[in-house]
Amino acid sequence: MANVPSELKYTKDHEWVLQTGADVVRVGITEFAQRQLGDVVFVELPDKGRVLEAGDPFGTIESVKAVSEVYAPLSGEVAGRNDELDASAELVNDEPYGEGWLIDIKIGDRRQLDGLLSAAAYEELIREEAE
Repeated sequence: MANVPSELKYTKDHEWVLQTGADVVRVGITEFAQRQLGDVVFVELPDKGRVLEAGDPFGTIESVKAVSEVYAPLSGEVAGRNDELDASAELVNDEPYGEGWLIDIKIGDRRQLDGLLSAAAYEELIREEAE
């Protein structure tokens, strides 16, 4: 079974969310998602300042198998991006919950966090998908 840290929130699209400030969250893809993708070779991320709507694609992750879109888990403005991925896309595979993070989002409404999955709910989702 994939590693699912309990301190994170999750989406049905396999992104994780960590609240890092009063109105800032960090977003990445889960260990389960990176395993499904295979070896990541390129990551395209939005520019800082771009406004995102929850559910909209904000970038792509290209692996040796496929190109997959990544979706905004919450509405807000891109407050930061992981520029390390430009030179080291494999960080998404090596450290999906650490150095392989994708973007930071400044959210306007923290109540959006309540709509995300808990670790237990996400574990149930991936268990169902694996069947």
